[in-house]
Amino acid sequence: MTPDVTAILVNYNAGNELAVALRSIQSDCAQVEWEAVVVDNASSDNSAAIVETFPRATLIRNPANVGFGRAVNQAAAVATAPRLLLVNPDCRLVSGAISTLRSVLDAEPSCAVVGPRIFDPDGTVQGSARGDPDMLTGLFGRTGALRVLLPFLPVARRNVVVEDAVRTGASSVVVDWLSGACMLIRRDAFTAAGGFDERFFLYWEDADLCRRLRNRGFQVRYVPGASAVHQVGRSSQTARRSSIRAFHASAYLYYATHVAPGALNPRRLLARALLGVRCWWLLRAS
Repeated sequence: MTPDVTAILVNYNAGNELAVALRSIQSDCAQVEWEAVVVDNASSDNSAAIVETFPRATLIRNPANVGFGRAVNQAAAVATAPRLLLVNPDCRLVSGAISTLRSVLDAEPSCAVVGPRIFDPDGTVQGSARGDPDMLTGLFGRTGALRVLLPFLPVARRNVVVEDAVRTGASSVVVDWLSGACMLIRRDAFTAAGGFDERFFLYWEDADLCRRLRNRGFQVRYVPGASAVHQVGRSSQTARRSSIRAFHASAYLYYATHVAPGALNPRRLLARALLGVRCWWLLRAS
């Protein structure tokens, strides 16, 4: 029987978190036909062996770390379900998440991507629904210093669209993009858009995908009635400095592609300089 959902997980030294994620999917899909494809990016902690304990999961082993986007594309190429559920190994679904996400996706033909309300392990809302990144995102984004100090400013509320849908009681709200830590995507839309842009090794590929899907006329919707818990950075902790560099390289790639196109655009020089300083500072601190 063709599954309704293909769960895709990209594993890199996720340890037992991978088992927790798969168990949460298995539990939430108790009444749904599903399969899982786990792509292991050359883990060194034997976490890939966990996949063998889940009969509905298939393992793809990469001899090297090819990055997140390329690994997801590998999994999508062998997926058989019409819906792709992207879940980070350090993310677990709260009961009812898939059915709630699926009901919104199926009810909105123009919608290509839906995502849940994501929490930190301590219960803090993570801010997984966001506005298109721009030059101010570094200051007013999810982890930006000024957003913490001045969360009421319009620029802060635009960068992180968190609780408006909850307050109004809406079942879903149209947003610019959603965190790739957990999202449900129409496979045909994902394929038509060319999947993830593999130039993004890690980070910002979710913002890029959502923007390209919107450019094709699709909607991206945040569904606060569905929940997941995400322990941010479990895999990146094993390669902290490489992750910092990848974050800033991808941030510049996104900015150069969508905000300041054109090789001679002067805004690119400013973005490169600011991101370079930020990257240097974080590497120094680490």
